[in-house]
Amino acid sequence: MVDPLDGMNVTPSVPPLAPLQMPVQDFKAMPKGGPARQMNDLRTWMARLLTFGGALVIAIIGFTQMLTAFGDDPTAMQIALLVLFTPTFAWVGFSFCGVLAGLFAPRLTTPEGPNDARVVIVMPIYHEDVAVSTGLLVALANQLQAEGMADRTEIFILSDTRDPEIAVNETLVVHQARQMSPLPIWYRRRLSNEDRKSGNVAEFVRNWGGRYDQMVVLDADSVIAGDTVRHMSARMNADPRMGLIQTMPMLVGGETIFARLTQFAGRVYGPMIARGVSAWSGDTGNYWGHNAMIRIEAFVQACGLPRLSGKPPFGGTILSHDFVEAAAMCRAGWKVRLDHDLRGSFEGCPPTLLDMAARERRWAQGNLQHSRLFGMRGLRGISRAHFFIGIMGFLMSPLWLALILVGLVLSATVLLSTPEYFPNSYQLFPEWPVFDSQRMLWLFIAAMTLLLLPKLIATFRAFSRPLAQQAGGRKRVLASALFETTLSALIAPVQMLVQTRQIFEILSGRDSGWNAQVRAGHMPGWGVVLRHHWAHVVLGLGTLIVLATFSPEQLIWLSPILAGLILSPLTSRLSASPLFGRWARMRGLLLTPEERNPPAILTEAAAITRRLPAPVTGRDSLQRLAADPQSMHRHIAMLDSLPDSQPRGLRLARITAEAKIAHAATRGQALDDMDRSETDAMVLDPALLTRWSSLPA
Repeated sequence: MVDPLDGMNVTPSVPPLAPLQMPVQDFKAMPKGGPARQMNDLRTWMARLLTFGGALVIAIIGFTQMLTAFGDDPTAMQIALLVLFTPTFAWVGFSFCGVLAGLFAPRLTTPEGPNDARVVIVMPIYHEDVAVSTGLLVALANQLQAEGMADRTEIFILSDTRDPEIAVNETLVVHQARQMSPLPIWYRRRLSNEDRKSGNVAEFVRNWGGRYDQMVVLDADSVIAGDTVRHMSARMNADPRMGLIQTMPMLVGGETIFARLTQFAGRVYGPMIARGVSAWSGDTGNYWGHNAMIRIEAFVQACGLPRLSGKPPFGGTILSHDFVEAAAMCRAGWKVRLDHDLRGSFEGCPPTLLDMAARERRWAQGNLQHSRLFGMRGLRGISRAHFFIGIMGFLMSPLWLALILVGLVLSATVLLSTPEYFPNSYQLFPEWPVFDSQRMLWLFIAAMTLLLLPKLIATFRAFSRPLAQQAGGRKRVLASALFETTLSALIAPVQMLVQTRQIFEILSGRDSGWNAQVRAGHMPGWGVVLRHHWAHVVLGLGTLIVLATFSPEQLIWLSPILAGLILSPLTSRLSASPLFGRWARMRGLLLTPEERNPPAILTEAAAITRRLPAPVTGRDSLQRLAADPQSMHRHIAMLDSLPDSQPRGLRLARITAEAKIAHAATRGQALDDMDRSETDAMVLDPALLTRWSSLPA
């Protein structure tokens, strides 16, 4: 069929259905089907011994040394300090040992030979700048054609957008992108966003999964180079037990100081950390929700996620579904592997500290939900470890805070109380208070060494690699590492308090909701940062005054924390400034190789984005459909036909929208009369759109 306005063939927005049965899993029963489980190799077990055994040894050493520092009869507050210190010391030790485990990372290769696996590139979107997301997909399509994969690869955009104005932008941009892409680009917008992102992908697989063998899942701001997709497909095709291959995405596109800080840390420290995780995870690895390839057969057989009983935040839809999907595959016998050697995997990063906090709120809730899944039948031990590590990643903040507060109370007790040297009136010799400050100092130094040594190793490791030359030279890499460490030290206390508040909110029963992610930020005003950080400043100043009055020597150890709290509004605002980001870049600070020599796929994506229709905001997004017949036809061409079984809310909204359009004198009046759900129903229905557009302007 030919569109009379465009003069081009009109392709349906979605391909013919190819449904698959994807049963909802019963986590209380053993999984059905899947390949037989296999043991990991000796190299993996050695990495696990080093990681977990080393962390245990460090924890025992920290416990015994701290207990010795308190003597034979510790007080209640000293015991509390010991209880809090041991897991925090173990956590730092675990991170250090995990990096060392990279010595056992496997040597991965891509097999040669024929590969006819059918691949789909899936990008779920929700209230995104669709031109940027689609530009990435068209650039990837061009690279896949160059890799010889065009005849077996398709692209699917899975929209969960609920805003009708953004939805119109999506249809017009995707329609244009289809004319530019050498690969088929399909577009489907769900009628309801049930179960969020996991429900979006699951619905796609249930409807069209039979059309494909392998699925690459991207985020709205992420992409994988064509040659990397080819390597992943070949590796998965060669191993029939391979269920998922996860890549290590490199952060790109950061403009603010905060984004570039995160970007630099991920680029310099990330590969070394990834080698360690790959080593001890082996074939029971984890999934991070995007930039991974999944075998459709494994996903269908193992990953039909149930809803958790009860209400949010601990019940309902599983938020951090990626961890659970990886665990479900592993318990069914499928391999899940982090291929640390694959490059060409990229994603954006949060532009500001406040945007990062908003994302972490949802991640924290999702990770704490995993506490209900430790009892999954057949759960592999390393999958349980992934759950535990994810939970502790957020619980460490309240533990660190409690450790600091108990330490302050303990110091105050010593300062404000008079020790009783002769508790027994008939006692001949006094009982001297026992507190080995020298041993405590060495424990503090040991903790800081374990915390900072991996960064130091990664920095010097970069010296001997092309990374240093590509990032401005050794001196600039070293200066950037020092700058990153200093600024991270200022940000860390704020993140500690923010995450502690988030944990408190979740335990109090507050749900995170589902808001669109901020991809491109701007420097917030003073009112915004003061509203978010005033409590941090008050706490920092209050602690500073108390310590300066009663125990000035403790300011030496707590000064980084207090500085971070007191300066938090300034740090939050200035780190969100693109101007300071450009200043740092001009001086060679926080540079990454991807900035100096942008990957071809990112350069091409930026050029393609500029050729796509620019998003139109507000009511103008809808008004252009009536003003421009070509836009109306292109939008309608991207709509899938409405099913007979529609959600009840959509049916009612269509009825009321039809009535309001019939009684409106102008298009503007109709838009004024309709609420968001009714406007959305009109945007989904060609007949209603035609009636509305026929009204006077």
